[in-house]
Amino acid sequence: MHSLNKNVYSLAIGLSALAGCVDAIGFLSLGGYFISFMSGNSTRLAAGIASGNLSSVAIVGGILTLFVIGTMVGVLVRHRAKTGAGIVTVLACVTALLFGAAISHEMGWDFLTIAFMTLAMGAENAVFLRNGDVVIGLTYMTGTLVKLGQRLANALLGGPKYAWAPYLLLWMGLIIGGVVGALLFYSLGLQSLWIAALWAAGLMITARILGRYMGDLD
Repeated sequence: MHSLNKNVYSLAIGLSALAGCVDAIGFLSLGGYFISFMSGNSTRLAAGIASGNLSSVAIVGGILTLFVIGTMVGVLVRHRAKTGAGIVTVLACVTALLFGAAISHEMGWDFLTIAFMTLAMGAENAVFLRNGDVVIGLTYMTGTLVKLGQRLANALLGGPKYAWAPYLLLWMGLIIGGVVGALLFYSLGLQSLWIAALWAAGLMITARILGRYMGDLD
């Protein structure tokens, strides 16, 4: 991340916060299953297999599959976007999926609600690509925390003093977004998805405004 500019950092933090918000809403509505944190779901899958809990295995397996499909959709959408519009196009896809989740909830289609949420979180990870590879992971923080630790160690060894800061801010974005998502869920239930969808739309507009300053990511 050290080679990316402040506009990219800011948008990434906002998207990480969105992921935390949606994940918290999904986690609370599903009673302990994640919408964007697939490492946690993989552990639950393993535990379900070991305990013979077929219901849990089916739920987690479905979420994992939808997340991968969402990532594929995001990459394909970005690949087909016009030059200079990749980030905005993916965010439009994420926004549409979250609105789809909100509408599905209003219609009482619980399965589609969760499916759209999961697809949106998978697709979000295709926002920041360079040469076909993810530059910034937005819905998972293990790698971010590892890099935070590495940069802190490097600073103590005489390296750049503040190279760790972007990773800390990205992680904090996810946490703050998670707190917001939990508070929204406790107040509004799954109707809080409307707010998440509007949040995504706001980030899409922000990306459109900042597009020319994103460097070689778009």
